[in-house]
Amino acid sequence: MLSNVAAVLLDGVHPFELGVVCEVFGIDRSDDGLPVYDFAVVSAEGPTLGTHCGFTVSTPHGLDRLEEADLIAVPAGEAYAEREYPPELLDALRRAVDRGARVLSVCSGVFVLAAAGLLDGRRCAVHWHHADQLARRHPRLTVEPDVLYVDEDPVITSAGTAAGIDACLHLVRKEQGPEVANKIARRMVVPPHRDGGQAQYIERPLPKAPCDTVGEVLVWMEEHLGQEVTVEQLAARAHMAPRTFARRFQQETGTTPYRWLLRQRVLLAQELLEGTDETVDAIAARAGFGTAAALRHQFLRALGTTPHAYRRAFRGPAAA
Repeated sequence: MLSNVAAVLLDGVHPFELGVVCEVFGIDRSDDGLPVYDFAVVSAEGPTLGTHCGFTVSTPHGLDRLEEADLIAVPAGEAYAEREYPPELLDALRRAVDRGARVLSVCSGVFVLAAAGLLDGRRCAVHWHHADQLARRHPRLTVEPDVLYVDEDPVITSAGTAAGIDACLHLVRKEQGPEVANKIARRMVVPPHRDGGQAQYIERPLPKAPCDTVGEVLVWMEEHLGQEVTVEQLAARAHMAPRTFARRFQQETGTTPYRWLLRQRVLLAQELLEGTDETVDAIAARAGFGTAAALRHQFLRALGTTPHAYRRAFRGPAAA
């Protein structure tokens, strides 16, 4: 069943992430033949809460309203990654799951679910910016840093901001069918389902770690990404045996020469897709992939999307 929905808030809630839940479950769309949810906004810290944007939110509903909800959504909030949470809220979330309700987090709301122990032994999603911190603070869960959402029924977690829309629509589609989810998406003017994940939005150039013995080779590799090279050729540049070079490379960069080169080529292709009008074939050649098909294959593996879709997302349909 998906009919009674509550969004539970803490002080510092992010209005957009709260708005996502309200938009999907809190609007009466019966004129379109869509289901109407018994929806409430619940406060875990008093009747009036501050938002991180400087205004307040008031609600008459306290934690007792969660006892009848079959879905409890936890939007993101300011400093949710560092703060402690009311024990009464954590107890209410655990009781909800025990009686068969679902819980859903948007972005950093996942820290609340983790604090309640609801993610122990489960996979989860979170905004890429919080992925390492979540994994360190709660080592018994498994972070999936590249995806838009994870459904580990009865716990659903989503990545940053707009990924909450994807998770909410996924749950509607799962419980009430694609027709209902598609109609809600049309009213919201959003895609009912997005391909790919958040990997394409992550800023993650490889760290510039000190490289005592392979540093000069790394500089050369960066300047010749379009050139085919072998480990033997790179080892010769470093005046080492191939096996010694491969071992030193792994020690100083944390990865293999092939993976390092592949990641740098993907980064260059991303920059060219975002900042130039070059064709995908030309970019594939400049980045060292040779063909557009090879670039597409590696893009899908690394970022979960295609070069055309990536360019369209970052430069608009006209550029693609």
